[in-house]
Formats: sequence, C-alpha cells, structure tokens
Amino acid sequence: MRTRPLASLRSVVAGLAVAALAAAGSLAVDAAPSYAATCNGYVGLTFDDGPSNDNTPALLNALKQNGLRATMFNEGQFAASYPAQVRAQVDAGMWVGNHSYTHPHLTQQSQAQIDSELSRTQQAIAAAGGGTPKLFRPPYGETNATLKSVEAKYGLTEIIWDVDSQDWNGASTDAIVQAVSRLGNGQIILMHEWPANTRAAIPRIAQTLAAKGLCSGMISPQTGRAVAPDGGGSGGGGGGGTGGCTATLSAAEQWSDRYNLNVSVSGAGNWTVTMNVPSPEKIIATWNISASYPSSQVLVAKPNGNGNNWGVTIQTNGTWTWPTVSCSTS
Repeated sequence: MRTRPLASLRSVVAGLAVAALAAAGSLAVDAAPSYAATCNGYVGLTFDDGPSNDNTPALLNALKQNGLRATMFNEGQFAASYPAQVRAQVDAGMWVGNHSYTHPHLTQQSQAQIDSELSRTQQAIAAAGGGTPKLFRPPYGETNATLKSVEAKYGLTEIIWDVDSQDWNGASTDAIVQAVSRLGNGQIILMHEWPANTRAAIPRIAQTLAAKGLCSGMISPQTGRAVAPDGGGSGGGGGGGTGGCTATLSAAEQWSDRYNLNVSVSGAGNWTVTMNVPSPEKIIATWNISASYPSSQVLVAKPNGNGNNWGVTIQTNGTWTWPTVSCSTS
C-alpha cells in the first residue's frame, strides 16, 4: 500500500495551525455536528436490480456524498454486462448480494433452473470483482423450500425486507423518505437503483436516519439483520470491527469549517483501521497513528506506539456527515 509522506507533514502543520488559533481565542467550539448522529442502531439500505452504466454511478455518488452504505442486490446478467460497476460498488464501500441471473419467478422453476440462476450470478459477481455473495434476495420476495435448499447449497442467506419503499410502484420522493422513517434497529428496506425518485431521496434519507440516531449498516449473513458495518457492535459512536477489534467514533471539537473525531480501538493492540470519508469532506490532520492514504477519501490507520486512542480533523467542505470505519487485526 503506497504511503504519502507529505500527509504526515500536512497533519503536523494543520494541527499546529489549529492549536495556535485556539490559543489565540479565535476558534469557537460549538456543539457536535447536526449530522454526526451516534449510532443507537443500524438499518439495512438495499437496492435491487443493478448494476448499470445509467443508474449505478449516480446512486453511488449520492450515497457516498451523504455518508451512507448499502447492500446492492445485483442481477447476474447485469453484473456480467457491467463488471466495472460491480467493482465501483465495492470501491464505494457497498456490499454486493445475489438477486438471481434474470429475475424470474423462481418458485415456478425447477430445482435445476433455480440452481443455474443462483450459481451463474455467484460466478458473474465474483468475476467482476464483487467477491462471492453471502446474501440472496429472491425476485419479488417469492420463496419456497426448493429455493431455500439451493440457497443453502451456495451458502446464501435469504434476505427479504421489513419495509417496502414502493419505489418500484412509482412512489414519490416524500413517500420513500416516509418509508425510511418507519425503520427500526436491525430492519431492512427494499429500494431499487433505477427510480429517479429514490436517488433524489438519498440526502433526506441520511437526515431522517441521523435524526433517529440510526446508521446505515451491513446485513449479517448469520442473522439476516442489519448490524454495524463489518460486524462490529452497536451502541456508542459509529464504528465497526472484525477479526477481534472494534473502532468507535466519538465527537470532539467543531469549528465553522471542520471538526475533530476521536477514535477508540478495542479488542487488540496490533490493528488496522480503515476510514472512508464521504466526498467532498477531506482529512486534513491526524494524531497518534501511522497514516496512509490509498485514495483521497480513504485513510488507513495503524498504531505508532501512542496507544489505541487517536483522532482526525476533517474539513467539511459544506457537509457534516461522519466517515465510516472498520477495524481488523494485523
């Protein structure tokens, strides 16, 4: 992973500048950012029927700009046709699930036909760089014992939904936002990537969830419910973890154009935390870590001998959406 030597110097300079201004009394410390909701629970945002060159880029851009992550239930035929968009989904921090190859009524098909639909989609998504899906959403939400047996063969967990946004049925942007407001901790909402009203609703979806103290999470293959990104525990600040460690965010100082976040890592002493910062926000300073930047919106943090508590300063550039974090043991 390539490092950026200038990042350390930038961090030092920015940190000194902030400290100097604070000492001079020219920085007023305000309350926590309005969009920096603590994660009192997690919900599963899901989008069916992708990917495509027409809709996927706009949807991913809207989700990233509003600090949301989602599960994309892709059709195998489209994953095969648009592999770059599958890779874009993963690069944007989304999770990719199986939604059959051609979107048929699977309960009307033979076991061999069902097997073909699921297996070809597994292969198409993996070949496109989306990994091997662990989640499966049956088209139309239709299921039976035969389908479930094929799902089990491929290690797939069947995911339906708790709330239907009705975006496929012409629901307005207001109606889609209202549907999201009905979500509770662990619940999942059905949406699709092709309706324009759904993409238009994304900023208000982010606001609605933040107001309820809910964050967008991953869907657990074990329980089929929404949990913290990368399987970390819920509660406290936004965070995520896997492989024996958890990173937890908490609010610190805020100014008119930037804010500080504290990060606490638990469960391990030799860890790697990946922080995904929603565009157009930028990290301008870090402390107590060894930092590298694989891309402009991603920070990879490792311990530098100063313990498991560290932090970042984020330039808002007009938005106040917290980044997402995941933790793994090194």
